Amino acid sequence: MSNQKVVVLNAAKMNYDGLLDFSILSPETIVYDDSAPEEIISRIQGACAVVTKELPVPAEMIEQFPDSVKLICEAGTGYNNIDIDAAVKKGITVCNVPAYSSHRVAHTAVMMMLNLSSTMQTQMKMLAKGDRTNFTEHLQVPHVELNGKTLGVVGYGNIGRQVIRVAQAMDMKVLCYTRTRRPDQENLSFVSLDTLLKESDYVSLHCPLNDKTRHMINEETLSLMKPSAFLINTSRGALIDQPALISALAAGKIAGAGLDVQETEPPAADDPLYTMDNVIITPHMGWKGLETRQRLVGVIADDIRGFFEGKPVNVVS
Repeated sequence: MSNQKVVVLNAAKMNYDGLLDFSILSPETIVYDDSAPEEIISRIQGACAVVTKELPVPAEMIEQFPDSVKLICEAGTGYNNIDIDAAVKKGITVCNVPAYSSHRVAHTAVMMMLNLSSTMQTQMKMLAKGDRTNFTEHLQVPHVELNGKTLGVVGYGNIGRQVIRVAQAMDMKVLCYTRTRRPDQENLSFVSLDTLLKESDYVSLHCPLNDKTRHMINEETLSLMKPSAFLINTSRGALIDQPALISALAAGKIAGAGLDVQETEPPAADDPLYTMDNVIITPHMGWKGLETRQRLVGVIADDIRGFFEGKPVNVVS
């Protein structure tokens, strides 16, 4: 392909520390730290490929894309920010990066489970206030083992499967809900979502955000969970109806939550999730490690190179 101009519209979303090299994408790469909606059309003139990271690309914008644009590469696993139907209608291929952070995000989910099972967030708050009674008297907080507990994994993609492997290594019983029912395996049973929520001690979400999954965890589904159960979300914040979750946590309907993603990122300054004793909240850190982000840029380069060579990979459109 003669035109190999690549435009990265919001590199700072990935390159917040300035350590990434985008020159590997193409000999003709133009990088913008961020782009306002009204700037995008002028910036992509003459480009063949456009790279975005969680940047909204609605139908009305895609309809204005110049004919030179043949590829949109979403720099991540989720691509709900791009109107796929509009891209297809315009003749634009859309690809994503499906597996660059599988291990790191899975480890984040497991870290959440381990910390919640040890009430680590409360212990750290006690130390921050100068309360050392966990050391001088006796342990003041619950501390339970993961082995023998039941983990429910919602979704069976790359990250979900990695979480399952780690959980099995820790001798947890594993249940999984996925849209495509699969045969059970050793220490892995595929069940309905209701069964998973009712029987799991930990529920970990690993599915894409779309019209069917938005707010799949809501007042009704939360009511199915054990009062002793924990909810983990390292996928997309809007999988959970956040007000319903806050109410359930405040009422003790579930034991706690570990949230690396939130419905609004960053959460508002007065968001109760920041200060709830039974919540661990982190800033979407699962993909933000330098090793993970370097891998991300490498796979973006592979996506673009494959497209230029007529062998597109990771196509989602």
